[in-house]
Amino acid sequence: MKIGILTSGGDCPGINATIRGVCKTAINHYGMEVYGIRSGFRGLIDNDIVPLTNKELSGLLNLGGTILGTSREKPFKKRSSASIDKPALILKNIQDLQLDCVVCIGGNGTQKTANKLTQAGVNVVSIPKTIDNDIWGTDISFGFDSAVTIATEAIDRLHSTASSHQRVMVIEVMGHKAGWIALHSGMAGGGDVILIPEIPYNIHNIGNTIIERLKKGKTYSIVVVAEGIQTIDGKKAAEYIAQEIEYETGIETRETVLGYIQRGGSPTAFDRNLATRMGGHATELIANGLFGRMVALQGDKIGSIPLTEVAGKLKLINENNDLIVQGKRMGICFG
Repeated sequence: MKIGILTSGGDCPGINATIRGVCKTAINHYGMEVYGIRSGFRGLIDNDIVPLTNKELSGLLNLGGTILGTSREKPFKKRSSASIDKPALILKNIQDLQLDCVVCIGGNGTQKTANKLTQAGVNVVSIPKTIDNDIWGTDISFGFDSAVTIATEAIDRLHSTASSHQRVMVIEVMGHKAGWIALHSGMAGGGDVILIPEIPYNIHNIGNTIIERLKKGKTYSIVVVAEGIQTIDGKKAAEYIAQEIEYETGIETRETVLGYIQRGGSPTAFDRNLATRMGGHATELIANGLFGRMVALQGDKIGSIPLTEVAGKLKLINENNDLIVQGKRMGICFG
């Protein structure tokens, strides 16, 4: 068999480990030919494809980013009548290259495009990739543990500054619609207030929480916010919350925005192993002719689900999440 592999959307730790897991299994165990598709779906449009051998796959396990490059190309997005027919061009190039399957590594947008390719008759197997952990159908996506580890380390460091200056420190982490990074890093880092998009907040409650802590002799507070929480006048999450807390409490408040630091660098050991397992299972699906599916971690088992079940859905946090329940019991404010 001859397979192509691409990475699409934002980069995150563990992509290269996944490429390695797919391709080494394909080459060494199943005797397949493997081709790397550069710059995501754009590579299928431009026919920018290179053969991959064990030589190119060496040293990928701990390497951040993606050796194939990435883009946010959405070939099925509505286009003007004068533009090229990208889906048709992709189908032609896949046929000309005689690819038996295309492996798509990416987030929610990638899963939607992969599903549309499947409906167009392409043999597709996809692998979920996101630091936000918001892809439907898998308990965890690789990249999430690495991002949480980075955010938690940052929160740990802010404790000493907040304590020394008797300040409130607000740290903003990634998560537009889902607050998984904020919840997990906030709990792991000892946050006193954790704000996520899924739970509405009242700024007066947050101010009261901080004042009550001060009355108990706790001279500083750590506030962890997801970037996607609602603000007024389009202000950035950390900036807005810091200004409001200072207004409500009179306590000096500073904000820190982690930004793309959460996406970069080497994956954690957990993410390396998860990426390796997911990559290997993707190749197993191809070998067994099981296409139109996304690899998924459910419990401690790696399996797969139909792409039709994934496309267009988000995995969000609900208030019954055990970390939220336990956090509330310990006095942490969630808004």
